[in-house]
This record gives sequence, C-alpha cells and structure tokens, in this order.
Amino acid sequence: MLSPERIQALCESSRPKLEAMRASLRAHGSALVAFSGGVDSTFVLKVAVEELGERALALTALSASVAPEEAQEARELAERLGARHVVIGSNELANPQYAANPTNRCYFCKTELYDLCEARRAELGLAVVLDGFNADDFKDHRPGHKAAREHAVVSPLAEAGLTKEEIRAWSQALALPTWDKPQMACLASRIPYGTAVTRDRLLQIAAAESELRKLGFRQFRVRYHSEVARLEVAAEEYEKFLAADVRQRINTAFLALGFKFVALDLEPFRSGRLNEAAGVTKPATQGAAGFSLPVVS
Repeated sequence: MLSPERIQALCESSRPKLEAMRASLRAHGSALVAFSGGVDSTFVLKVAVEELGERALALTALSASVAPEEAQEARELAERLGARHVVIGSNELANPQYAANPTNRCYFCKTELYDLCEARRAELGLAVVLDGFNADDFKDHRPGHKAAREHAVVSPLAEAGLTKEEIRAWSQALALPTWDKPQMACLASRIPYGTAVTRDRLLQIAAAESELRKLGFRQFRVRYHSEVARLEVAAEEYEKFLAADVRQRINTAFLALGFKFVALDLEPFRSGRLNEAAGVTKPATQGAAGFSLPVVS
C-alpha cells in the first residue's frame, strides 16, 4: 500500500509523464480503449475521457476466462467515469492454439481481443486502439504485447514511461477506486502451461475464487492441478486463512465444486510463479523510446 507521502512524491516526479500522455491522447483525436477494469486500463480510460470526451470509447471483451466479478466491475467503472462503453463476447477458447495452453497463450488471447477492437474501431471511425501496457511490463513475460504491436495498438502508459507505482499514485490522486486494486490476470493463468484450458475448468476456478472473495480475501490465486486446488494467498492475509472456521468453509466449498484436495502453498502469492516454473525467460526488449531495457528477474 502506498503511503500518502509516497503518492505525493510519485505524482510530483511523474507529472511531466502524465502531461505527455495527455498531449498524445489529444493528438490522436479519438480512441477505443481496450478496457478490462484493472488498474492500468481504468487509468487510461479516465485520462482518455478527460481529454477526448465522447470521442473515447471503452470496449470490454468477455469470455469464460473473465471472472464474473471483474465483468461487473468493468461495467460499473465505465459508468462511474462517464465513458461510452460496449461489452462484447470473446471466444478465444475456440482457437485450439489458445486452448492447448502454450507459454505464449496470451498472444492468442490478445490477438482475439485486438481483432475485436480493431473491427469496432474501424466501424466507428476512431483513430486508434489503446491498451494498458505500462513501462514496467517490458520487464515481464508478456507475449500478448506481440499481438498489440501486430495490430498497431498504442500503449500510452508505456510511451510516457509511466510505471505501475506512478499509475497507482495518479489513480489515487484522481479518486479512482482501482488505485489499490490487487493484481489481476485472466483465469486461464491459474492453469499450468501445457494443461488444456477448458470452459469447465475456468468456471470451476472462477467459482472457487468467488468463495475466497466472499470471505474477504483480496490478493490470492486458486491454481488448478486437476483434483487439487493449490491456494496462493498474500503474506498479509495468511493469519486470516489459518482460522479454523475459515479453513473449513473453504474446504467445504471447494470440495463441492469438484476438487478432491485443497492445499495452501507455503510460499505467499507472488505474480509470475507459473512462468518461473515453466522456465519462461524474460528477454530484453525495446522500450517505448526504442532503447533496449534490461531483464529484471
């Protein structure tokens, strides 16, 4: 959690970046924002609406890989921001390359998304498609960014050099409820690479994670391992999990969903662990200004 002092310092130091982003959006004149309701795309949509008004449109693509709570929150956020918003269906599961769950699975998912975005952009005569890719994302395994480049998607956060911390700080300053929202990823990310992604498995995972939200957990993952649900919980939430009644409720609910065993991982939740387990490397890549960025483990 960022302190008020840290938020103020981040906003002051990154103000030129935000102004550069605003100028870039004004120069585009109109835009379609690929909007998930996460920290980054919500911030992009907020600034786009401020700079472009009715010439900004949010598009949310829904499929079985999107948790129901996330879908509803995207709708509520778009309304709160006063943004034009369309929700359409996505069917990446129909692509056998996606369903096979290779280490570049996100490439096929984002290809589907940006195909949908580009079709709507062209239909409405908007200038560009915007995504929420930020400057820190260059350091991670992001095969979906290849699809963005192939579709000429603009990444205003990365272009301006805005980092995740800076985006959270500005989100708080702009009164966005997502400023401290936990990291989110599609439900398919809970399934180890090489294990097929199916609608039934996604629905099972979604239902299990809904149970944890009902109990007040914020940062967690339910990792799918066939009969076993492996729970990763943030370090600060471990104590809550260790209460006997909470464990019993989780175990009962998960067994009812079809899991036969429920296990708590001894390592707290940390983003990217499945990538590490699969031996996915993080190659040096090109930053927004065209220079090579170092690999950060």
